[in-house]
Amino acid sequence: MSSALTDLFPLPIVQAPMAGGVSVPQLAAAVCEAGGLGFLAAGYKTADGMYQEIKRLRGLTSRPFGVNVFMPQPELAESGAVEVYAHQLAGEAAWYETELGDPDRGRDDGYDAKLAVLLDDPVPVVSFHFGVPDREVIARLRRAGTLTLVTATTAEEARAVEAAGADAVIAQGVEAGGHQGTHRDSPENDGAGLGLLSLLPQVREAVDIPVVAAGGIMRGGQIAAVLAAGADAAQLGTAFLATDESGAPDPHKRALTDPLFTRTRLTRAFTGRPARSLVNRFLREHGPYAPAAYPDVHHLTAPLRKAAAQAGDAQGMALWAGQGHRMVRELPAGRLVEVLAAELAEARTALSDESRKGGEGA
Repeated sequence: MSSALTDLFPLPIVQAPMAGGVSVPQLAAAVCEAGGLGFLAAGYKTADGMYQEIKRLRGLTSRPFGVNVFMPQPELAESGAVEVYAHQLAGEAAWYETELGDPDRGRDDGYDAKLAVLLDDPVPVVSFHFGVPDREVIARLRRAGTLTLVTATTAEEARAVEAAGADAVIAQGVEAGGHQGTHRDSPENDGAGLGLLSLLPQVREAVDIPVVAAGGIMRGGQIAAVLAAGADAAQLGTAFLATDESGAPDPHKRALTDPLFTRTRLTRAFTGRPARSLVNRFLREHGPYAPAAYPDVHHLTAPLRKAAAQAGDAQGMALWAGQGHRMVRELPAGRLVEVLAAELAEARTALSDESRKGGEGA
């Protein structure tokens, strides 16, 4: 399906915005130059930090790109829950010889300031995670010439995205690495998300806007499958984690195929919001006790995660990864896009041949 969104980039391949320093300008530029849609992740950036990355990206490519913004989150934690978790993490702080972070650092991470930058100096695409912006925000971005995407994890959320006037919805299956983009973080629903191939047709039937499929996609054949199921493009995150341009720390990249880390799990251990990570020591020991308190827990554990990365200790890091992590390929990002495109073309040819043979035998 041709749309204002998919007409921006030749290939139906979107590089997922991965916050925390992974989706750097070099990665986004390489994907854009190869024909996909590269993304910057502004979730943990200041407004000025986001602006500086946009400026660097524009110096690397003239092709369309996207910027992802996290929606501000309401207070969820029960009184004293974060303090109790901080007490539990005291041993981690001593082990890594660092202080715990300040959980009260801020809840919106400069959301309004980021919007002001994006409206003053528009970019081609902006996506939102953790909720739906106000209709007026989306309308103002549209008037500025920016297309908007919003993540949804249910058909109900997808309908809310369309009702708000967004140009497209990202249907995120539970297989996806990193944070689940649920609009309302309800602890009772932990682990209740749908797999992509169950979610995608429900979202496709629920909305008339373009749909970008996300969750566990690692090969061109999978891209072909989600396109055949009604998606207009596929978003891949974990597939780009181990690329040369990725900003992920080396211990994180190595862990994706390390036999020590064979499983992933949704956890609140690192940020207070459900996110899929490789199962390591930190997740096993602290995940069961982490409160539903985002971004408080994120700020609390940030120094621990940074110290673990500097020490090369993957057992103490947030090893975000989707369920297909064992299929990562250590390639330059542009080359990976080329390989995915070739696999997609091959899969589409095979599907066309199967369809033709089926018609001839009817």
